[in-house]
Amino acid sequence: MLQTEMRTYYLLLVPALVIMGIFFVVPLSSVLWISVTDPAPGLENYTQLLTSDLIHRIWWNTVRICVITTLGAVILGYVVAYAMAQVSPRHRSFMLLCVIITFWFSVLVRAFAWVMLLRPEGPVNSALMGIGLIEEPLYLVRNELGVLIGMIHYMLPVAILPLYSNMKSIPHKFTDAARGLGASPLKAFFLVYLPMTKPGILAAAILVFIISLGFYITPAILGGGRVVMIAEYIRVSFDETLRWGHATMLASTLLFVVVAILVVLSRIVDLKKVFGA
Repeated sequence: MLQTEMRTYYLLLVPALVIMGIFFVVPLSSVLWISVTDPAPGLENYTQLLTSDLIHRIWWNTVRICVITTLGAVILGYVVAYAMAQVSPRHRSFMLLCVIITFWFSVLVRAFAWVMLLRPEGPVNSALMGIGLIEEPLYLVRNELGVLIGMIHYMLPVAILPLYSNMKSIPHKFTDAARGLGASPLKAFFLVYLPMTKPGILAAAILVFIISLGFYITPAILGGGRVVMIAEYIRVSFDETLRWGHATMLASTLLFVVVAILVVLSRIVDLKKVFGA
């Protein structure tokens, strides 16, 4: 009887394992294989990680922009999530709908919308000049500032949802008790409420940073070719310079970085608890 149950258990696993093999293991293995065989077998492509100043500069740009994007998205997302957790159910539903709707807009549409808004003749510069704050148009796009604005905007829903999920599970009685014991509203927030939202903050920061590492369209459009991140450099290596071994090496390195981040974080915090598993 036990053997029959075990046989059924393994048979049920077969379809899932086949699907994972076809759609995940085979493509990933192909990428890793090309990275050590093109143009010649060996680790020549990976040695460029240590010797190429261009790769160092692109990686530094990528990490720096991702860190700033993570900070901006988590801080702004915290404000929105906190408001959602405090308002009435009716207003909360409306705010949640607005956040979710943004997922349905293409990243390409959002990037071009920001180009129209931030260009020198756009409504943002026109409004600032109209009220007398500036005399000449500001350069808000085709540079790193434009990339950061577009990336933070795109990642805001990714930050808001885990933060809100964490905050809605926090009972109000804890802050009410702190207020009842004489704490001011700010003291109750910073000493009681904020530490309880640490899992949500960590989940939002991890998600935003890891997703930001692979950004391509937004930096390409809003950066105007002046801000090159690792994903765009991979595209150039594939499409223009045709250095497939070089491109797959960069893609593999990006994967290794993400795995390393998760491994290090798993030693510091319980990732299952952070992501609500």
